[in-house]
Amino acid sequence: MRLRKALGAVVGAVGATAAANRVLQSRAGAFEPMLDGEQGTYRWRGFDIAYTEAGDPSDPDLVLCHGINAAASNHEFHTVFDTLAEDYHVIAPDLPGFGHTDRPPLLYSASLYTAFVRDFIEDTTTDATVVASSLTGAYAASAAQEVDVKELILICPTDSSMGSRNVGLRSLLRAPVVGEAIYNLTVSKPSIRHFHADHGYYDMDNLTEDVVDYEWQSGHQPGARFAPASFVSGFLDPDADLGETLASLDVPVTLVWGEDADITPLSEGRNLADQADAMLVVFGDSLLLPHVEHPGEFVDVVRDRVTSVTVEN
Repeated sequence: MRLRKALGAVVGAVGATAAANRVLQSRAGAFEPMLDGEQGTYRWRGFDIAYTEAGDPSDPDLVLCHGINAAASNHEFHTVFDTLAEDYHVIAPDLPGFGHTDRPPLLYSASLYTAFVRDFIEDTTTDATVVASSLTGAYAASAAQEVDVKELILICPTDSSMGSRNVGLRSLLRAPVVGEAIYNLTVSKPSIRHFHADHGYYDMDNLTEDVVDYEWQSGHQPGARFAPASFVSGFLDPDADLGETLASLDVPVTLVWGEDADITPLSEGRNLADQADAMLVVFGDSLLLPHVEHPGEFVDVVRDRVTSVTVEN
């Protein structure tokens, strides 16, 4: 009798969790891109890759590649996209598994993202300046070994995010019902605000409710947990050493760093700059998102008109 009651309780809990997951997904529904511009689709290896494009196509190409997190998408560049489009032909994709791009239940990997960045640059641009954030900076650096780019501008880039690879954790997060419930907690609005306060934003007044709402909606789309499951379990960290990759490139590299970043501290930026003979631009009052919190100064960096931030050579 006790066993039967216990099994009944478990079944009831699982059922309630599944129902809660369905409710959250139904509340999110379809959502509109945050970036203004022409919405396009790039077909790649079975994915429909969503991207936003703006600016005069005759202007120099500028590719904006967002970083990796549970609710990532090209909305990361919402504070600078329109201004950059005044001088550049700007293209900002949603990476596979994120945003408005397809999110199939694949085992996402660093090699997949490196191949995507490489092919996207090669197929959609000519001699582009490439801006890439956090872990995607490593993918862009590897891609630049194989395709022509004019310049790399990497924002707090890293080749190490979650430590060693953990198959069990990835399997748990990919699991139906329980894994989806854990993921839903991760992309709840309180969690989104917590993660931004912990390591994203220096000044939380710069985080708008529009961004929180957008990330919540993006994080509750069908299939949203599969790419983040590979991220938090360490499978999106590339094998190649970022410093060695950057040192091998024959293109200008600018590293943009938040002075107060702790997950990827400024000391790492200085080491990378020394190893790669790269320019290091340091933003005060900033963590991992200097381009979001200081959009005017960041645009000046892209335009090579640096005046109000610290430059280290």
